[in-house]
Amino acid sequence: MTYLTRTVFAGASLLLMLAALALIALGFMEAVDGLRAPETAGPDAVLDALGYIIVAIAVFDVAKYLFEEEVTRGSEKRSAAEARRSLTKFLSTVVIALFLEALVIVFKTAREDVAKLIYPTGLLVASVLVLVGLGAYQRFSAAVEEKVGDDDDAEARKDKAK
Repeated sequence: MTYLTRTVFAGASLLLMLAALALIALGFMEAVDGLRAPETAGPDAVLDALGYIIVAIAVFDVAKYLFEEEVTRGSEKRSAAEARRSLTKFLSTVVIALFLEALVIVFKTAREDVAKLIYPTGLLVASVLVLVGLGAYQRFSAAVEEKVGDDDDAEARKDKAK
């Protein structure tokens, strides 16, 4: 079952990486088209390309995370600190992508119709909330690790004394 699970995660990671590469290619082609005919596409094509590339980076990072955590590491035991660092690294990339995408949408929407800025503003607020949640997770899990580490050290000293 372990090999099947690793194979499925490896396949999913590969498909996500290919999708990310396709998004980058699509963004590049759209930017080139926008630069070739600036009177029809203009800056919107470049902003769209930027959006594609930002999403591609986030998708690629998800693929990398799946591959590293589920295929190469498998089911080996991990410490709480290691899991926290891994999750923090992954969520940091997602938050950065959310912020960048929100900024692209703010610029694009502001050029078209300022009344529609509610969605980009909501996306920015959601990004901030995810970042605050990540900070709270970091703080609480670090405090628990410290407490558990102290308890484990005390138990080890007791066992040694016997």
